[in-house]
Amino acid sequence: MKITNMETFHVPPRWMFLKISTDEGIVGWGEPVIEGRAKTVEEAIEELKPVLIGADPTRIEHLWQTMYCTTFYRGGPILTACISGIEQALWDIKGKMLGVPVYELLGGRCRDKVRMYAHAGGSTPEECAESAKARVAQGFNAIKMGVDAPVEHVDTLGYIKRNAKKIAAAREAVGDDVDIGIDFHGRIHAGMASRLIDAFEPYYPMFIEEPLLPENVDMMAYIAAKTSVPIATGERLFTKFAFREVLEKHAATVLQPDICHCGGIFEAKKIAAMAEAYHCSVAPHNPLGPISLAACIQADACIPNFLIQEHPGMEDGRDLGVGYLKEPIVIRDSYVELTDKPGLGIEVDEEFVRAHTFEGNWDTPRLFHVDGSVAQW
Repeated sequence: MKITNMETFHVPPRWMFLKISTDEGIVGWGEPVIEGRAKTVEEAIEELKPVLIGADPTRIEHLWQTMYCTTFYRGGPILTACISGIEQALWDIKGKMLGVPVYELLGGRCRDKVRMYAHAGGSTPEECAESAKARVAQGFNAIKMGVDAPVEHVDTLGYIKRNAKKIAAAREAVGDDVDIGIDFHGRIHAGMASRLIDAFEPYYPMFIEEPLLPENVDMMAYIAAKTSVPIATGERLFTKFAFREVLEKHAATVLQPDICHCGGIFEAKKIAAMAEAYHCSVAPHNPLGPISLAACIQADACIPNFLIQEHPGMEDGRDLGVGYLKEPIVIRDSYVELTDKPGLGIEVDEEFVRAHTFEGNWDTPRLFHVDGSVAQW
């Protein structure tokens, strides 16, 4: 079998799909994208085509090493997003060729279903409470909320109290049996992070995500040692090499590799194995589309230290992939049941995808402080 073609599709709201074709008629799909830099990733795919066209798609580890190691400059979001989407599509091809789900090729399933969490939030405590209740009414038993932006390097007591009231309102609305993750989004600076975590601790967060920017591993470890709340990080870390320092310095107990960014399905599996050796959990990050989620589910199925999976779906809780997939991914009572369908377990509706493309010009919003200086998004 040989790869004969690679084609990309920019899909709203900010996704990019990749179709890899072979000379035996089997095609694989992946989702290679960095939010706000889809066209840059697309160009990186073009640059890798000479390496991949004509190659055997079943030699996944060999092709991964070829794409990653032979460019001399390694890692970073663009290259690893490019590799991640390609790798997903290669696993999709191999699973279809062998007639089995990808998780069967990675040790077999550890569970029968995958637990999901949904996003909730609002600008007031009342809105946060209603949003949290709506997600629970849709069947979710775990949600994630963010903190207000922008935030100053050392912000006011008022900022802390306003955000704590929102988390308190959500907790009161959903009760004690629903998990609440809190995403700091890397927008909090070292002088504020511990103060904010202390304010949230009484409401029993499932985890605090990205309390600091991920490159500040030493300070994250310092903050993690001061709280009982699990610290989570990883969406902006790329490959196993970046996660090593987080584990060695005990900076987080929940790792969040993004399977569209970190290097793909097998790389996430390797990261999870490293985390298992440190008795840490894995909760893959996923703010993207249905192919991304399908790839995540394949990894989640065979990761023994899996915690929970992010659900980036519709605000009304509908199943993810309506239109783009011939059979959307069904979420019921906060879980996705595993399927024995081959490859990624999905069938992309290529006709629908081709009819719903856009220019791929979505960009990340930019935030500024009141004095005009740049704020972290």
